[in-house]
Amino acid sequence: MSERSPLLPTQVNHDRENSSTQRTLMFVAPYMWPKSRKLQMMAVLSIVFTLLSKLSNLAVPLALRSAVNSLTPGSIKPPLALWSVLAYVALRFGTNSLNQLRSYTWKFVSLDQTRLFGVATFAHLHGLSLSYHLKRKTGEVLRVMDRGVESLATLQSLFAFTIGPTLLELVIVCGVFVQFNSPLIAATTFVSVVGYAVFSVYITNWRVKLRRAMIEADNAVTDKATDSLLNFETVKYFGSEQVEVQRYGERLKEYQDTSLKTQFSLSLLNNGQALIVNVGVMVAMLLAAVRVASGSFTTGDFVMINAYILQLYGPLNWLGSAYRTISQAFTDLEKMIELSQIPKDVDDAPGAQPIDVTSGSVTFENVSFNYGIGTSGQLSNISFTIKPGKTTAIIGPTGSGKSTIVRLLLRFYDVHAGRILIDGQNISSVTQSSLRHAIGVVAQETVLFNDTLEYNVNYGKPEASTEEVQEAIAAAQLTDFVSHQPDGLGLRLSGGEKQRVGIARMVLKHPKVILLDESTSALDTRTERAVQAALNDVSKGKTTLVIAHRLSTIADADEILVLKNGVITERGTHSELMKIGEEGDYYTMWTSQAAAASSDNNTESSEDS
Repeated sequence: MSERSPLLPTQVNHDRENSSTQRTLMFVAPYMWPKSRKLQMMAVLSIVFTLLSKLSNLAVPLALRSAVNSLTPGSIKPPLALWSVLAYVALRFGTNSLNQLRSYTWKFVSLDQTRLFGVATFAHLHGLSLSYHLKRKTGEVLRVMDRGVESLATLQSLFAFTIGPTLLELVIVCGVFVQFNSPLIAATTFVSVVGYAVFSVYITNWRVKLRRAMIEADNAVTDKATDSLLNFETVKYFGSEQVEVQRYGERLKEYQDTSLKTQFSLSLLNNGQALIVNVGVMVAMLLAAVRVASGSFTTGDFVMINAYILQLYGPLNWLGSAYRTISQAFTDLEKMIELSQIPKDVDDAPGAQPIDVTSGSVTFENVSFNYGIGTSGQLSNISFTIKPGKTTAIIGPTGSGKSTIVRLLLRFYDVHAGRILIDGQNISSVTQSSLRHAIGVVAQETVLFNDTLEYNVNYGKPEASTEEVQEAIAAAQLTDFVSHQPDGLGLRLSGGEKQRVGIARMVLKHPKVILLDESTSALDTRTERAVQAALNDVSKGKTTLVIAHRLSTIADADEILVLKNGVITERGTHSELMKIGEEGDYYTMWTSQAAAASSDNNTESSEDS
């Protein structure tokens, strides 16, 4: 039994490139042809305009030949010359007009297909789990999306209106030369075109590697700039402006080096193509000149051949550029494909139905979860139930797993053991969208969109009426702030104001289940009391889970869970936990915070006096 010979490195690379090309073609294939009848008609119309423009263009040299022959000394035919010139001009104008009509009709198709392509990728990104978004590089992702969408439009245009029509024109031109009894000129033209294509492919394949390196360097520049500017406060805290500038400069230098190599390869490619084109033109024209000298060709034939060759090499220059562009587009699309094929860590179960929340009971049954070895926030065999309309508070030191409970309830992650129920429904068997619509969240840090305050509040319920929005703003203690804004809008908010916007969103959503994750941690004492009173009003009759640091805000909770190292160590009401005494974690935390609050009050009183 013979053994298979190992593949050579070049063969392996070639196979990988073929596999990558096939994968890219399969990925973009659904977007290359529209699905709606209207757009399909527009696409067909574009193709018809393209064919008509090529036929019109191919007739131009024939009109020029007729005009030149009719003006040859000894056989001048003014009427024929006049009509030939008019036909020449009309055909040139017709070619241009048909190309413009093709561009216009195809624009409808191209914009729609690229829109679908971009939306599909954007939807996939939003469908990915929290673990991906915590690690992603925003600047790089946006550049990959932009390039991918542009590359799809490029491939559509090049395949339909550059490569195909040019190859058709080459066949027809060679056929015309043969028809005029010039097979040698036809062969010369064909060989020069094939040589041009082979040279372009060879050099372009080398340039692909350089192009990839340049793209990586360019992404690194954008990513570094984005990351640095997004964290400008941290930069200023540490006085690291020069460090950031130096790192940005290093990324730019890397991009400069790769860009220079890419430009050198482009210059080499262009010069080689120009040499092949000019040698081909020279040989063909010398052959035609010999035929004219022998009397077998007229002057018009010579002019016609020259016009055909130059006319053919015009789009042929674009053919070489098209191959380079296609290679670049495939390179750019590879990143887009990688982005679009990132697996979802959390996905809806097959046949998942929307959740039906009536009373809002929440139950954790023996829930265990861990992020990985050596990480905090892990949970071990957690069990508790929040009865409908009741409030349960969870407290504990940093890293004890409080926020993990919130993320699991929202199904940002799936539990590793146990299950979570809402009104008896396992949240892993319902759709994520319906689950999150049923839960109102006020996060520890409210992140706002770069839009108006009204838009950010309205995000909790986009279809809400103006009256509902105003009521939500009032409930979050934002009415006075809004009234002092020039137009009642704007986004120059403090941390506390941002948090109240988050509260207004939750109020507007009017959910059955409420999650308050350190919802008043950024507020001053006076505002905290006002907002806490509003939250208490809003929470009445709703199932509420509170993650708290300030124990004074959850003293009235129906049940308090003390979480430590991912395990519930104590549970009960405030009075029950305080009875445990100094041995209890809750008692220790309460007395410590009470002493700190008393010290702060004394300091404020001293400063006021």
